[in-house]
Amino acid sequence: MKLRYIGLNCLSMRYSRELINGFIIFALIAVYFLILEALGFSDVFILRIVNMAFVAYGIHRTIKGNYESGVRGYNKHFLSAIITSMFGAVLSIVGLMIYIEIRGGEAYLETLADSFLFGGGRATIPQYCFGLFIESSAASFIGSFVMMQYWKDKIEVINQVD
Repeated sequence: MKLRYIGLNCLSMRYSRELINGFIIFALIAVYFLILEALGFSDVFILRIVNMAFVAYGIHRTIKGNYESGVRGYNKHFLSAIITSMFGAVLSIVGLMIYIEIRGGEAYLETLADSFLFGGGRATIPQYCFGLFIESSAASFIGSFVMMQYWKDKIEVINQVD
């Protein structure tokens, strides 16, 4: 009851779709990477790129849900898409950080760092996670923009001659 009076209830309701879909992104990526790890394919870079499909799926769910709820405006949908993908990315990085610690910390990280986009080498866990944050931020913005190009004429017709 008190949440309603201090405004937190409104905040949680406003971003619930983004958070749920961000969590779905995280769950799909986590399961996918655990399967890759179990099959011994976690070092194959091309298979690691497939996680963009999970991010696109989560973004699509958010934009579609907003559209069906009557949300209008390109910028609102774009911001919603970015929040969704960034929430999924942050959860994934935190999950990876925990997984690295469980698997042996720095020793396990050396097996992952060789296929790291920023050149690999002997990165610490925080450096590795920061690099992944930069990668996932760029991927989130690009993925959100690409999905908005798909949805732009459906959510708002701009520059249409009457």
